[in-house]
Amino acid sequence: MLVSSVAPMFSRVGGKSGGVNRSGVSRGGNRAAGSVGCSVGCSGGSLLKNRVSVRRRQHIIHVCSSSLVSLASRSSPSSQPLFAAVGGGCTRRKGLLSRRARHNDGSRHATLEEDSDGLSASRVVCRASQSVSAAAADSGGSSAGGGGVVERSAQATLVLGMLFALWYGFNIWYNIYNKQVLNMFPFPVTITNLQFVVGSCVAAVLWTFRLHPLPPTVTRAQIAAIFPLAVVHTLGNVMTNVSLGKVAVSFTHTVKAMEPFFSVVLSSIFLGESTPPIVLLSLVPIVLGVILASFTEPTFNWAGLFSALGANVTFQSRNVLTKKVVGEKLKGIDAINLFGIITIYSALLCLPVTLLAEGMRLASWTPTAAFQSVGGAAPAIVQKAMVAAVCFHGYQQLSFMVLSRVTPVTHSVGNCLKRVVVIVSSIMFFRTPVNPLNLAGTGIALAGVFAYSAAKRASLKK
Repeated sequence: MLVSSVAPMFSRVGGKSGGVNRSGVSRGGNRAAGSVGCSVGCSGGSLLKNRVSVRRRQHIIHVCSSSLVSLASRSSPSSQPLFAAVGGGCTRRKGLLSRRARHNDGSRHATLEEDSDGLSASRVVCRASQSVSAAAADSGGSSAGGGGVVERSAQATLVLGMLFALWYGFNIWYNIYNKQVLNMFPFPVTITNLQFVVGSCVAAVLWTFRLHPLPPTVTRAQIAAIFPLAVVHTLGNVMTNVSLGKVAVSFTHTVKAMEPFFSVVLSSIFLGESTPPIVLLSLVPIVLGVILASFTEPTFNWAGLFSALGANVTFQSRNVLTKKVVGEKLKGIDAINLFGIITIYSALLCLPVTLLAEGMRLASWTPTAAFQSVGGAAPAIVQKAMVAAVCFHGYQQLSFMVLSRVTPVTHSVGNCLKRVVVIVSSIMFFRTPVNPLNLAGTGIALAGVFAYSAAKRASLKK
């Protein structure tokens, strides 16, 4: 916009100085800026060729300077210093011509040096006009780009908030429906296998309809590397369902809050990682809180406690195993594809375990009172089991999607908040009996998890 305002002014100046060579305009370098610069450049060439008087050229520079100052007063604040600098340059050129004219005793003809100064002034204005056009383009681009960045940032924040909400929602639904199924159908290994089968079908749908890029060709070395991950993944989920079947959902998740403790212990033993003292101190309230909650838990059961602790060990072993053994071998396979492959392997691994552990018992099983309370209809339990299985795979996929958009520390804090939400929602839904000491133990353990996340974040900044 500013360049288009400057161009007519230079055209008028060129007309007063005896015309402009139009062929010079067609050979201009930089479109809008080039047309302005070449108009003035060709004016300077005509002055050189026709040897115009110093007064005429002083008049030209005066008009240029005055017009630039006028434009500066109407321009944006970011462009005013540029116009002021150019106007000052033109004024200095005018003063130089006046001094040289006086030195030549009033000579009415400009020397070649003066003409060179005039061309230099034209080049200054040409470069200034190019700078103005670039600044105008950059200013417009920055304004549009800034708005685009803000819009994209708002969209990214909205998407991230929706992913967090879905992550929490799927986790709540999974724990509620899974607990209901386990109360009616006390076969945790069978239910875990069903969840793996449904998760395998979900992964197949994602790949079939290209909702997620297909994994690259999996080599034999990668299959061998994924196998131990699938084993510990299977054990961890089986133990989690065993614990959920034995004790309240809130108690299982309180015990599972000890994951940071086992992570530090296993990383120190197998990876040789040293842990800062501040991180070690943050583990104390976690352990004390779980102990207090265990002794005051109305639904306490040793099998439920040790199953939850075993799930912590297996899941953290999976993380350590990934770092130590298979991390380098799995390059090229993203987290979602890796989870899908592990889920398929886990479904295959869990099938013989289901037949061996629960096959005979399942054949002689009679519906429980909880199952009979819904009319003894098999579709009711199948429906709840399927919903739980879909939510199981959904919340884990969403966890990976959230992790891909935030830092690991932020994801860890979000996971802590998720555990709080699950505990509170399960207590409200199932009306789990709690007492003040039990709530205090749960609160201390969760506060320790938050302290652990903060200590890890502080240690990473050092």
